[in-house]
Amino acid sequence: MKNLYSSEPTENVSLQVEFSPVWEVILGIAGYTHTRLRHTFELDETWKVQQKSMPSALTKNLKAIEQTNFWYGLIMLQNQFSALSISDFLVCLSEISTTQFYEVLLPYSSRHDEPLRKAAAAQYENMGLFEEYAACFEGHDYLAAYTRHLSQYSFQEIGELFRQVLTGWHEWMSRQEEWDKWMQALAFEQKQSCLLDKEKPIEEMKRITDGVNYIPEPSIWTIKFIPHVSYRPWILEQRTPDTKLFFYPLKEESLLEPGVPPNALVRGHKALGDELRLKLLYELFKGPLSLQEMSRQFHISKTTLHHQLSILKSAKFIRVEKGIYSANLSQVRDFSGQLADYLGMDR
Repeated sequence: MKNLYSSEPTENVSLQVEFSPVWEVILGIAGYTHTRLRHTFELDETWKVQQKSMPSALTKNLKAIEQTNFWYGLIMLQNQFSALSISDFLVCLSEISTTQFYEVLLPYSSRHDEPLRKAAAAQYENMGLFEEYAACFEGHDYLAAYTRHLSQYSFQEIGELFRQVLTGWHEWMSRQEEWDKWMQALAFEQKQSCLLDKEKPIEEMKRITDGVNYIPEPSIWTIKFIPHVSYRPWILEQRTPDTKLFFYPLKEESLLEPGVPPNALVRGHKALGDELRLKLLYELFKGPLSLQEMSRQFHISKTTLHHQLSILKSAKFIRVEKGIYSANLSQVRDFSGQLADYLGMDR
């Protein structure tokens, strides 16, 4: 049998690099309220020092964001608005319909669950639909609880919380001496990265995110790359029904003054400056292990182990995939070279 084939134009995924101060504000809020991992954030010590100057109203609103995980909703709204300023965001927020508001905020689960998601958004006062949709995320770190919280607050209450926390965080952080420098560096990053090879989305993904392996997902037609400072050193991934979001840390050389050691170098030495963490890394060099296996081997609780492993992971000395930890050999090998580079020594 002969196959008659005529070439037709193919549709490629759209690649975008997007920056605005709104993204940096939202990621700062997301990082600050991520209490379980906040100790691994580069800005954690700065936040602790500056907490004394934080207005009490902002402290209260951040606590509400922490308890509800509504930072996720801020990300979903900014993805929808692409606002260039906080005032632009608030104008868009004031104009959005209630149904569209909930359709944007409700997380995507799957094509199978889309009718339920849209029904919950349309019938936003029906708590039963929200509860049913939340069940789609049972086992997820935060999306099940987040979805339930959406049904427990009114549209007006969530909108007012978003308005207050965005303006409060922006006013507080923009007074910090580094803020303008960050904005300039992030704007320059967007300008440098805007010329993307749309024919090679996977290769561009690895280049921009410094090695993330992305397997294309059905229905994803847009991939957005958002550079950040506030969520360093982590890469944050989120998605909507048709868009994948990658928040990647701005390269440190864009932020450093001469003679200042890179945070990666400081973070790496801190990670290695502990006997238990060195022993964990030693065992992982022998082969991958699960949290349970390490807990039995070291006679340490999983909670303590998770804390120690998160420090090694933030220094990129280890990886974790589907609950299995392994050593990042190339990062460990390169680390001594980073010290030599900083000190100006020949390798």
